Parts: sequence; structure tokens; C-alpha cells
Amino acid sequence: MSLQWHEFASKAQLDTALANHIADRLKAAIDARGAASLAVSGGRTPAGMFAALAQAAIDWRRVNITLVDERWVQPDHADSNERSVREHLLQGPAAQAHFISLVNGAATPHEALTAIEARLAIFPSPIDVLILGMGDDGHTASLFPNAAELEAACASEAQLAAVTPPVAPHQRITLTLPTIAKAREVIVHITGDSKKALLQTALGEDKPVPLQYPIRRVLDRVTTGKSVFWTA
Repeated sequence: MSLQWHEFASKAQLDTALANHIADRLKAAIDARGAASLAVSGGRTPAGMFAALAQAAIDWRRVNITLVDERWVQPDHADSNERSVREHLLQGPAAQAHFISLVNGAATPHEALTAIEARLAIFPSPIDVLILGMGDDGHTASLFPNAAELEAACASEAQLAAVTPPVAPHQRITLTLPTIAKAREVIVHITGDSKKALLQTALGEDKPVPLQYPIRRVLDRVTTGKSVFWTA
């Protein structure tokens, strides 16, 4: 299936449109299967979209939410993706959703994998809607170029992998590439001309798979709905 591009004149328009799109997909999943699952990414980009989505008229008690990836910090840390989700998405009506954290008290994500995998066992699969970001190095989720664990995370049939980024701070826990690729819909949410140019470069390069940007490797594996929501 080809990648669909949705471009917007402003971030406010993108936030509203993407929130409405996600809400429609979650409602459809609830109607079809009695529950819905949503995996989101952290960072600054989705905060406005989260705030809009939080007000959507959904039966949030039937919505399960988790993160695509997380820095190995506690939820009160400034760098925590969970903290962003709790502050911006799990508010108002959406506070009734069931959120599954990707962190525990273990010293490293490598030590925590078995316990967090067990925690995710109740999460409806395949994931109905999965939102990806993308870094300036072409990483997505916590699939970082040149990370020692990258190839294992791209091949593993487990839901989760632990990753040590070569440059970025904090060890990470992430959904594996196969888990992401199985989602019913995958959306790349990015802003800025440089991110658009990087994504287009990544998608157009003729390189062996191990040398491709991780965002390209993920999108090439997605065979269901996949799209980009972008604004400058």
C-alpha cells in the first residue's frame, strides 16, 4: 500500500485534523471489536494534537493507550514521554482511557523487558492506530541508526526491545519493528521543512536495508494503512 501524504497550512490545522482522524479510527475500532488500541510517540510535536484528541467524544473507557517508545526515566522526569502523555492526552474525557506504562523500577530497560512484555499482554493487538515521530537522524520509535541493538529490534518477534542510542541521552524501550508494522494504521507525524526533506530522501534512497534510515525500514514493512501528517 502506498504512503499517503496530508499537508497542512499550520500546526493548529494539523493538530485538529490528526486528532479527528485518530478519533474516527478509534470509534470505528470500538464499533467493530468492542475496544480500541492507540500507541503514541512523545516529544513536543504531538502536544497540541494530544490536547485536541483528549476532548473527542469517544467511549474512552474502551480505549487502551501505550507508548511507541520510552526513555528509561521515571514518569516525573522532564524527558519522560509518559509525562507528556499524562499532561496533554490523559486529560478531560480521555482520562478514562486505560494507559499502560513502558517503565518500571528496574535499573535498565534490558532487565525490564520480560515484566513490561507481560504488562502489555492485555493490550489489544494488532494496534489500531500507531503514531510515529522521526528524529533528525532518521530514527523512529527508538530504532536508532548504528545502535548495537538495532538489527535485533528490527527482526525480533517480541513486542519490545531495549535500545542504547549511540548519541541521544537515556537508554530506551521500544516497540519492535515487526510490532509496529503489524498495526492496522501507521501515521508519521512530523513538522518542518527539514523533516519533510529527510523523509523524502529516506524513502528515495537506493541502499541495502541495513544502511537505510530506520523510518524507511519501518514504512517499507507496513502493508496496511500508512500516511504522513505534516506542516511546515
